[in-house]
Amino acid sequence: MIRMAISAVMAFACAAPALAGTVTVRVVSDGGRPVRDAVVTLKPVGSAAPAPQAVAGSRIEQRNMQFNPFLTVIPVNTSVSFPNLDPTQHHVYSFSAAKRFELKLFARDQQRSVQFDKAGAVAIGCNIHDSMRAYIFVTDTAWTARTDASGTATFRNTPAGATDAAVWHPYLRAPGAMVTRRIAAGTAAANEVFLVKLRPPPLHVMGNY
Repeated sequence: MIRMAISAVMAFACAAPALAGTVTVRVVSDGGRPVRDAVVTLKPVGSAAPAPQAVAGSRIEQRNMQFNPFLTVIPVNTSVSFPNLDPTQHHVYSFSAAKRFELKLFARDQQRSVQFDKAGAVAIGCNIHDSMRAYIFVTDTAWTARTDASGTATFRNTPAGATDAAVWHPYLRAPGAMVTRRIAAGTAAANEVFLVKLRPPPLHVMGNY
């Protein structure tokens, strides 16, 4: 089961000149099923979104020949530890544009850490065990949320006006696994529905989706 790495909605800090109250984004597959654990971000047009604060204690375990959790959402400049709890060595790496790194062979009860200093999605693998896959989504906006079991992400006290909403999911059929839309956040609650297409997940993570 995917664990939360940050709260469903990261708290924002900066005041905005006008507030829209609540913005709700619902993500639904083309088959009509809600999509949980999609990452939704909001960025007001023409002004900077409040930056999230880095968090401590983020970790992705190597356990039972898998990464756990499969999906982690963190603020930019957060460090993530990679403890090895398996009785074999692992070699963790990523070739993603947001973060390229390589943690060469390390054994049980050892761990390595990486700081993620650029926003974007990071696909992680093990150079020895091809079935091991995980994802980190690094965000630079405090208006970031993961959809719940109903496919819904809720944002409160967002700024009124034009806002760019983005939805990312590791299996979303779109360039960069992301779709974006400009929404008009008014003075009342705004509700947006994203209809997306997903590709089937690998068998070893099928239970998560």
